[in-house]
Amino acid sequence: MQTAISVPDQLNHELNLAEIAGTQKSPDEKWNNAAITYWGITDLVEGKGTQRGYFVNVHGEVDRDWGTFEGRVATTGGQITVEGTWQFTGGDGKFKGLTGGGTFKTRLSSPTQVEASWQGNYELATVKAQAR
Repeated sequence: MQTAISVPDQLNHELNLAEIAGTQKSPDEKWNNAAITYWGITDLVEGKGTQRGYFVNVHGEVDRDWGTFEGRVATTGGQITVEGTWQFTGGDGKFKGLTGGGTFKTRLSSPTQVEASWQGNYELATVKAQAR
């Protein structure tokens, strides 16, 4: 889902709000097949700009994690890419007390096709409690 508005302050200035949902594919069983939804606000001038937003991963009926992200946007040949950083800001169920973050890259090849890769580290609160 995507909405865009033109901002008449300068040539080719656009604000976008998007909601993107999909299924995670990961070698880490905690994230493999988790349902991800993220919401991004993009500020573009001449096809370049910034994106900030929020994400949530749903791992079954009671386990979730969530966080924020921000990145730089570039448009080349009709494809939009966003590269930046993300961080966890919370979780519940098994993910209560989750911390961590990393980098990401998304590529939107069409309004309905998005490919994203996320890398980083995390630590579960139960692991932190055991380490003390």
